Amino acid sequence: MYAVIRNSWLSIVFLLLIALFSSTTLAAKGHIEIESFQLKESGERFYIDVQADIGLSKTMKQALKKGVDLYFVTRLLIMKPRWYWLNEEVARYKERTTLSYQALTRQYRLVQHGQSQNFPTLKAALQALGHQSDLLIREHTPLLPDTTYTAVLQVWLDVSRLSKPFQLEWLDTQDWNLSSEKKVWQVTFPPAPEADNESDYR
Repeated sequence: MYAVIRNSWLSIVFLLLIALFSSTTLAAKGHIEIESFQLKESGERFYIDVQADIGLSKTMKQALKKGVDLYFVTRLLIMKPRWYWLNEEVARYKERTTLSYQALTRQYRLVQHGQSQNFPTLKAALQALGHQSDLLIREHTPLLPDTTYTAVLQVWLDVSRLSKPFQLEWLDTQDWNLSSEKKVWQVTFPPAPEADNESDYR
């Protein structure tokens, strides 16, 4: 009986250690997870709101403190399916946001949509970076009503914007692989007010 109880406790401790190690590893590597998004219409234009959880790896945080700017890209593509050829891109939203650390003021700065904003902590800056609203979707061709399109949404760290010497020094590790999974779903325009645009994504 004692042996059974002892083995049960050992199993529980083992599972807890695995969970702790997994969460620690995730935090060390960094992550981007798109938690929600919503397409909406205002006037004759379409916009998207995006909520993402963003965490940096230890290596990224160290580089940031050393004065290295980090560049994040949010991109939405609206594609028109074509059975006879590749899908046609009919609209998109793409924005690059810069995250930096100001050593003199000990603040973090975000530059997005041509405007800058300072934050006292990295956590606050990442929360603002992850919450983006009223992102204008630019149409290449008019989005037709009652037509089904394929939407693709992704957020990632653009390492190609870093300086070459820095890339040679740091980018030989997996610590810089920071990207969300692609959210792919079917959408019909105009989107219904307050519609749940996530219901069909995969």
